[in-house]
Amino acid sequence: MLQPTIGQLERDISQRIGSLYNGRLGKRPSQIICHFFDTEIVLSLENSVTQTEQTLLKEGYESLAEQVRLYLDKIIKPQLKTLIEEILGIPVIDLMTNTNLVTGRTGIIVVLKQLPEVRNPESIPKSNVRHLADGDGGE
Repeated sequence: MLQPTIGQLERDISQRIGSLYNGRLGKRPSQIICHFFDTEIVLSLENSVTQTEQTLLKEGYESLAEQVRLYLDKIIKPQLKTLIEEILGIPVIDLMTNTNLVTGRTGIIVVLKQLPEVRNPESIPKSNVRHLADGDGGE
């Protein structure tokens, strides 16, 4: 079986994260942008704030809305980590999220143990293709 391209992995991660947010939070982000940068993945989710959070903000309960988001992130983070590890077949070392309740955007940074095996490693910005050829994944 052919290895996937980096674009295929980015699309798969985006689609699966959209489904995860929809299933767990009842809110599918309107757009998800996913890009690999060496052993990191950066994701931007548009319109990721739930209706409950929006209602709290609108009624002047900013602090409570922020607290709700902190707990939602705490709940969903392990699921994001597992989802990405399943798609890529490699360990996630760290996963950081932050949501701006005013703009409705969520940023996610994922740090991987190594680069995923893909057909087109040269298309990953800043990847060290020489290390890939040596088979050590850049470590």
